[in-house]
This record gives sequence, C-alpha cells and structure tokens, in this order.
Amino acid sequence: MTSTGIGAEAGAQAARTRALAVLRIRGRALAVALLPAAVTVILLTGGSTGHFVGRGWDAARWAVGSLAVLVLLAAAAVALVVARARPAVSPTVPIAETSAPDLYRMVRDLADRLDVPAPSAIALTPDCDSWLEDRTHPAHGPPAPKAGDELGNPGSHRRTPAAPVLVIGSPFLWWMRVGELRAVLAPVVAGTGPSAHPDIAAARRFVRGLDAAVAVASTSARCRATRVLCAGIGWVARVLLRGCREHAALMERGVAAAAAERAQAVDYGLRIVAQEQVGLAYAGWDRLLTRVALPAWRMGRWPSRLDAGVVAALTELSRRDRLAEGFASRLGERPACDLLEEPGLVDEAASLLAARLFHGGPAGPGPDWSPVDWQEYPDEVVDRTWRTDAARLHRVLDSLGVRATVDPAAPDPGGPTLARVLDHLTDPTARSRRTAPPAYDEDADERSGTECSAALAAGLTAALAREEAATASAANAAATAVGGTSRPGSAAAPAGQGSDRALWDDGSLPLFPLQPPRTARELLADHVKAMVCCAAMDTAGATPGLDWLDGPSLLVDGERAADLTPRVLSLVEEGDPAPLRAWLVESGIRPEKPVRLV
Repeated sequence: MTSTGIGAEAGAQAARTRALAVLRIRGRALAVALLPAAVTVILLTGGSTGHFVGRGWDAARWAVGSLAVLVLLAAAAVALVVARARPAVSPTVPIAETSAPDLYRMVRDLADRLDVPAPSAIALTPDCDSWLEDRTHPAHGPPAPKAGDELGNPGSHRRTPAAPVLVIGSPFLWWMRVGELRAVLAPVVAGTGPSAHPDIAAARRFVRGLDAAVAVASTSARCRATRVLCAGIGWVARVLLRGCREHAALMERGVAAAAAERAQAVDYGLRIVAQEQVGLAYAGWDRLLTRVALPAWRMGRWPSRLDAGVVAALTELSRRDRLAEGFASRLGERPACDLLEEPGLVDEAASLLAARLFHGGPAGPGPDWSPVDWQEYPDEVVDRTWRTDAARLHRVLDSLGVRATVDPAAPDPGGPTLARVLDHLTDPTARSRRTAPPAYDEDADERSGTECSAALAAGLTAALAREEAATASAANAAATAVGGTSRPGSAAAPAGQGSDRALWDDGSLPLFPLQPPRTARELLADHVKAMVCCAAMDTAGATPGLDWLDGPSLLVDGERAADLTPRVLSLVEEGDPAPLRAWLVESGIRPEKPVRLV
C-alpha cells in the first residue's frame, strides 16, 4: 500500500472511531430513556413471583411505572422530532444533468479515478466555496412510490440513501479553466467515500437531526402548552448536541483528511495553481459584490451576469496588479462554464440567488426588482443612484428650511444646485460651533463634523428609513396579494432544472449581509458626492462609469475622478470646502447651475 493510501485509511479510521463515539452517545440516551421501564419490569416481575410484596413495593411499582410512562412518552416525542425535523439545506441553484452533461461526465470520471461513489447531483452556490451536502432526508427528495417499482413488481421498491450533492461555487465555473476546476473538486468529490460508510452516515444523520430539532423547538408563535413541550425537547437536543460536538468535529476532520490524502493522486501539480485561482476568485467576487452589485441592489436592480462580471473584475485586477501578472494569459484556455449547456441562464439564476442571500431581494423580477445588464449599468444604476440621492438630499434641505442661497442679494437659480449644499455645510455660524470629540471617544465617527452636517445626516437617515419601510410594506402587500411569501427559484431558474424552494426557509433575509448599515456620516458623504457627480454631468459633460474593482465612478474627460472622496469628506467632517471648490474649478464644474434630479 502506498503512503497516500495509508494516510487516507488512517483518516477514514479516525472518522469511523469518532462516528462510533457519536453513536454511543445516542445509545446512552436511549438507555437512560429505557431505564425507568426496565426498573418497572423488574418490580412487576418481583411482585408476580412473590419476592417484592407489601404496601411499600406496591407504591414503588406505581411511582416507577408512572415515571417510566412519562419518560417513554418524552423520549418518543424527542425521537419523533429528531427523526422528522427537516435539516437545514444550503440555498443553491440545482443543475440538471440534461443542462450540464459535460460537467456531470467530468465529475463522474473524477469519482472513478478516486475510486469513490459519484455525487448524486450537482448544484451551484453564489459563493467561492465547494462542499458535499447530504440531502437524503425524506423532506429533501421526491417521495418513494407507494406500491410497485419501475419494473412493475408490486411492493419491491425500497428507498436507498443517495450520495451527497456536490455544491460548486459559481464564480469558480466562470473564472477557472476546466483542468483547474477538476483539481479543486478532487478533494471534495473524494469525500463521498467516507460519507458512504454506514457508521459515519448514521452519526451525521443523528447530529443533523438534533440540530434540526433545536431549530424546531426554537420556533415562536405557538400556544403555551406547545411552547413548554418544545422547550423540553430543545433542552434535551441541546444537551445531546453538546455531548456530540467534539466527536462530530473530529469526525469531519478525519473525513476531510482522508479525502485530501486520496485526492493527492489526481492533478497534484495543477492543484497548487488552482488554489491560487481560488484565492484570486474570492477577492474578485467579494469586491464585485460590495462595490458593484450592492449599489444596484439598493436601487432595486440586480445585475444578471455576476459571474461574468467576476471574469471582467479579475482581468482588470490582473492588468493593475503586478502580483497577478500571467493570470490573464489563462483566458485563452477553455473556461469551466463551457461545461454548461446554457451558461447565461445559470449565471442569471445564481445572480438572483446572490441578491437574495446577500441583500434580501425578492424571489423574482418585478416592477421594482428588475435585472440589469453590464452595458446598461452606468445609465440605469450609477446615474439613477446619484440623481435619486441628490433629490433626497434637497428634500431634506427643504424640510430643514435651508434657503437656496446664503446671500440674500443673489438671484434664486430656480432649481437644485450644488452651491446650496456647499453653502449650508460651510455656514460660518455653524463652523464656529463645530463639535470635536476627543481622540479616545469611540463614537468620534458619528459625532464629528459641524452642527449643520449632523442635522443634515440625521435627516437623511430618517428619510432613508421611511423609504425602506414603505418599500418593505409594498413588497409584503404584493406577496400577500399573490398568495403568500415568495420563495427562491420561482423565477430565473434555468430551463429544465428544478428548484430548491422547498429546501430552505427565507423568513429572515439576507442570510449573509455584505456590510453593516451605513452610518449617518457615511450617508451624508454619499449624498454629497452624488450631488457633486450630478453637477459634473450636467455642467461639465462628465459621464457615469463602472469600475470593475471600485464600482460606480465619475468620468471627467474620459478619466476616472479618483480623488473626489477625500475632498467630500473634508467638507462633511470638517466643514472645509476649499479642497472641493478647487477641484470643481479645475474640472470646470459650475456649482451655481441647477441640475436634473429624479
């Protein structure tokens, strides 16, 4: 036996040992539940044989018998909830074999080379990760036929546990080449071998059942008696989970070690390069979501080609970063997305799911939630975002009673101007009362700036909160009108593919928020910057643009205005307009001219 085989066997043996430890905990729990019944049987047998007679023994039989009935009922309730509770399943985009035959063929060939069972299905996740997921619970699959099998033999059908589902990060398919994807998936697919072991599978089912039971017991909106029963079930499940935690973690560590050792025989040299691509894809994907997708989601638009955008973002990174030199030359090789029959539809479905997971958007397109192509992004997202923010800024100024101009002798321009914002934030009476918190104050970011900027920031925060509440109310009303809360996968799913709508609950979205809510100071800076960009577009011929790494950008004379943000912060935080005014003069922007708002 080779050293690789020895290492894989050692890891599998360690996993089986820990699985047996988990199953022993299950056996001990069953023994504790049966102990009062066993004592009752002994007492009854002793009474029938004349050994345990007398009033005291009769009372003991009644007391222990009653306790045994209660314990058995409680154990049955816990066992029923653990067995029937639906384990959590990751939200994914299922890929049918008919829509990706080459991908399924590659995975099966990989499983054959590793001498492990092939995954039962393939799904995509809008994240940079890949894993195996067990969906053998009856709630996760189609029901077994009631009678007979496909050959017509009545009663001969038996439901057999399916192999785990292979979940692949969708950015990998678009950025990686076919060989790199195979190298990355090798250790993941190798995990189907240990997963097929009966002890490991039983231990995993037990742990997942306990976890699902805790979730069921934590569900609110129940009557008082049900809440008491669920509290008891939840307590028992949590106690058992604490006992299994260390063994389950070591079991999974052993499974991972065994899979990694087994996968070393497949594409070992290419795996080093592929791991570099994993890190690069993660960096580009995170940058694309936070800088590019998030502004669109806030506008009620969702980019329908996020995975294709990863390629553009990483290609731009390769051009800018000398550390990434050479990566762009890979683009001449066959991308892994060619393994899909219709990559555009898959990308659209993954993009919609990403919007739901990371932002909490609706399940399908609608009047206030429509897709946007990358070619339309500057006009449909960047321009509209700036003009919407600028309009909100002037509405708040109106509510604060801010005049259009500080100088009473100056004529009213008859429209919203950047000069109005500059004059308000640089009011000399406010600058003299500028708040300056000490350096050790943890709330310095929230309290820094002039009194005028603080009041304006508070007004913007309140206005934005009202708009978001109105949007949420309208969305809930629309969902109720069509018969309930919508589920993921109801729209934009690739043709010929199913959906995971029954596998996860979207009651609390987003599941993975990208960023915490913006502070009042950040909101004010964003709105002032939006007003500056509107003035630049309407008075100096600037245009909105999309930077793949930095998101929305202002193009002045065809070049990105990269030094605008620090000048706006100087105005907002310090009330100093000099840097911004100098930039306006240099760029030919006229702040006294009215701008067009949404």
